[in-house]
Amino acid sequence: MKIFISGGCKNGKSYYSQHLAKRQQSSSAGALYYVATMSAADHEDDQRIKKHRQERDGWGFTTVEQWRDIENILNTCDNNGSFLLDSLTALLANEMFTADGTIHPDAKDKIADGLFKILRQIDNIVIVSDYLYSDALIYDPLSEEYRKSLAALDRLAAKHCDTVLEVCYTQVIVHKQALVN
Repeated sequence: MKIFISGGCKNGKSYYSQHLAKRQQSSSAGALYYVATMSAADHEDDQRIKKHRQERDGWGFTTVEQWRDIENILNTCDNNGSFLLDSLTALLANEMFTADGTIHPDAKDKIADGLFKILRQIDNIVIVSDYLYSDALIYDPLSEEYRKSLAALDRLAAKHCDTVLEVCYTQVIVHKQALVN
């Protein structure tokens, strides 16, 4: 089962997605992977990563740090496993804005290619992203390009996933659900 989860920041997406990935893994014989895409940029990021690690402690996840080049998980993990990719939001930021200040406006295309490869080769995956589209503010052109790129990646994931969920203040809204035999 391929599941896409979106929602606002700090609404419970990561915790809920951990439960889903664990449930997927319990019905298969493969390993359980947490694909961490967040590269800490400051103390707040360090604290958030630490919190997520503590929440996963004891669940059986093998953490794979993959901040860029997401398709590389296909070479380092058992594709028969269950995966939790958290998150497209951080992955796009890492690919689009590099530490040396270089901006890669084509990052969306690179990630889309990698994501499409993953979705073709992995049967059990939960993909998390942040819903950044509900405000009416007009941002600078670069921020708007980031938001548009994330929206395109979210649409790609939603199209190719069996189930699409939104987490809103810990409430789960089903937008698309595959029929289970």
